[in-house]
Amino acid sequence: MGKRKMLKDTDVDMDDAKRPATQDSSESEDDTEILNVDFEWFDPQPAVDFHGLKVLLRQLFDIDAQLFDLSALTDLILEQRLLGSTVKVDGNESDPFAFLSVLNLREHQDKPVVRNLIGYLQKKASSNPSFSTLASLLSQSAIPPIGLILTERLMNIPPEVVPPMYTMLLEEIAWALEEKEPYEFSHYLILSKRYEEVVSNLDTEESRPQKKKRKNAYNTRQRFYFHPEDEVFEDHALCHGTFEYTNQQAEGHSDSKRAFQELGIKPAGSLILIDTERFQPAVTNVAEFLKPPT
Repeated sequence: MGKRKMLKDTDVDMDDAKRPATQDSSESEDDTEILNVDFEWFDPQPAVDFHGLKVLLRQLFDIDAQLFDLSALTDLILEQRLLGSTVKVDGNESDPFAFLSVLNLREHQDKPVVRNLIGYLQKKASSNPSFSTLASLLSQSAIPPIGLILTERLMNIPPEVVPPMYTMLLEEIAWALEEKEPYEFSHYLILSKRYEEVVSNLDTEESRPQKKKRKNAYNTRQRFYFHPEDEVFEDHALCHGTFEYTNQQAEGHSDSKRAFQELGIKPAGSLILIDTERFQPAVTNVAEFLKPPT
């Protein structure tokens, strides 16, 4: 049974989704196509959502996705039918365009895929001093009941779909606790990702000498958000930061993810640890931050 519809007739700019990243941005704005889309929120559906969720998980873990049994992780998410949401536009039987779920790391630590995931998080937390609080929690002999939040969406989905997913998650956790289910978390850990813009390997100094000054300007390694809500969550975090993926990016890989005509994209993992008491205010602030324009 579908969850209540929260947004209707949301304007989605399909220009970025249709235009190749290398296309001249000076093209006429008349080419922009605006579609009115009805987004619907549903409980995870094991019968129809397996493939769509697995694809979104692969996108979330990026180049490190091959390190995990994504089929087992997808099954674990789908077992929690009353916890978490999918976002669709063509009814409950269609593929999800976005999802959000939370896993209790303590409750599932004996499952191979979660044990592997915890080991991965421990390694990444120990690689960055910014993660010292998280590293301390994950190194305890009895891991705390940390709620690992997994959420991802297709690139052209507007961020306004996010607040309802988090709001409903808090409601569902409250209902689950009334039923004595294991969702009393000490912390929430959001696994996400960011990116930096890098000079394209296609732009060599020999063929594009005019780029030399710009190349120096882009060496500041400023990181940007794939998920704009992460900026708000970081304001409420006990600790947060980025980490390099275990697998190395192939040469020229950033050129396949060019954000603009002149630049490529290099993704990095992101972790945001939030104390339970701070999580609900963070969700409220995210809703305000991503409020649809009136």
